[in-house]
Amino acid sequence: MSGNEMPIHDEEDDPTEMLDADEAEEEITADEDHPMESDPEDEDVQEISLENDSIAHFDRHTDSVFCITSHPRDPSIIATGAGDDTAYIFSSNIPSPLLPTSYESNPEPGRKSLDPIAEFQGHSDSVNAVAFTLPNGDFLCTAGLDGRLRTYTIPPPSTLTQHQCKFLAEVQEVEEINWLAPCPNPTYPNTIALGASDGSVWVYAIEGSDPSSVLQVQQAYYLHTASCTAGAWSPDGKLLATVSEEGSLYVWDPFGEAAASGITTQGSGQAIVGLTGNDQRFAVENGLYSVAIAPTGAFVAVGGAEGHIRVVGLPRLSSGAPTNGNTTKSQKGGGTKNKTGGAKQSGATEASTGQAGQILASLQAQTDSVETLAFSKPPLTLLAAGSVDGSIALFDTAHRFAVRRLIREAHEEYAVVKVEFVSPSPSVANNSNTSGSGGWLLTSCGMDGVVRRWDTRGGTAASGQGLVKEWRGHRGEGEGGGVMGFVQSEREGRGRIVTAGDDGVSLIFDAGEA
Repeated sequence: MSGNEMPIHDEEDDPTEMLDADEAEEEITADEDHPMESDPEDEDVQEISLENDSIAHFDRHTDSVFCITSHPRDPSIIATGAGDDTAYIFSSNIPSPLLPTSYESNPEPGRKSLDPIAEFQGHSDSVNAVAFTLPNGDFLCTAGLDGRLRTYTIPPPSTLTQHQCKFLAEVQEVEEINWLAPCPNPTYPNTIALGASDGSVWVYAIEGSDPSSVLQVQQAYYLHTASCTAGAWSPDGKLLATVSEEGSLYVWDPFGEAAASGITTQGSGQAIVGLTGNDQRFAVENGLYSVAIAPTGAFVAVGGAEGHIRVVGLPRLSSGAPTNGNTTKSQKGGGTKNKTGGAKQSGATEASTGQAGQILASLQAQTDSVETLAFSKPPLTLLAAGSVDGSIALFDTAHRFAVRRLIREAHEEYAVVKVEFVSPSPSVANNSNTSGSGGWLLTSCGMDGVVRRWDTRGGTAASGQGLVKEWRGHRGEGEGGGVMGFVQSEREGRGRIVTAGDDGVSLIFDAGEA
């Protein structure tokens, strides 16, 4: 180094930077009463343990699963539609577990999802309704918030593959479709009804053998003046009941069976029963959102805002044996006139207006909107109502609709989305004097993410309000984690429940011996 070069020092090494004398004399005493603040990363992380009672799952959807249905001939074949604009078909037919699910705290890590059998695209908005046609499930219909109704041919379940599920046709008559309901009338197979956001109601017949006219409009009704929120066929499939946000109820005669029996329409000439908020006895402020027709076809129940339920009488239609000794032939693709004529020729048909259109009961056992209604199968006479307030009410239809039980927190404070009675075993269905298994059990799901099953026997003091069992696995806690619907069935002596989850997953639960 030359004599005129100065050494280079880092500031940290500069010895001239020293503490002042006053600073050096300061003492910092420990304050035992004020411990040092902990690093957030050092805090204990609260673990949330999610119970999962499912035996399998399907998670191919990437958004909320809004709707679910099962094949009428093979209930293990499931169709779902979701907010990802897609519908799927998959099979829930997996072997029953060797041990009950209670022996497993959680399913094994990385459990593989069930594989889809078929995927259906083509919607540009959420698929919020799916339905197999009756009686054989020959077609699958998907409906969306894009207003499209799309239909696909479905082979028998034993040969069901993606390649054989072929797109047939689509129609778009409305802006949004709210619901689909397949008609159970065997005289008019592969017929489906829908309700739209503009209040209109449409009935289509599907004719797969005519490529130029697959979806044939049978009827279109325009009496509702606000969104048509729900619809239900009578058990014989002859009448269709629909309700709306503006609080109206209409019962339609799509095939002219009532007209052929001498029952006349009311007012506008389109509906055989029509009630609106203009009748103060029927009025439900803020609308109607659910509808169900009794197994006897004698009356219809509608549910709406603030827990209101109205029960209205229906005309009775009954068909005797055909006079020619032959069963009535199916009429595909015929217009309304043809089908009305067919009703006249089908044999001795008796009809009675009876209490049609009369308000038989006005009920209010719950505090918020009644979103779902279900009748038990004979010989039981129960009407179940699920409400947004989290409760389930049971009414006895044979005793002036008296409240049999009110389960106030059936799904805690979360909305009840669906209630449905378990189909009775054959011994019950065929013998009204037996108390065999199944018919008194009610299944429910809610936005708490839980599926529950209730024993509807007994009075209001029934132990645990009649809770038999519950199944968990969805995230729960309201929006984003609830159960949007379910299907239930019996296969090989065991029950299965398959869900549609707001978390984008369908879970399969083993419901035990049926």
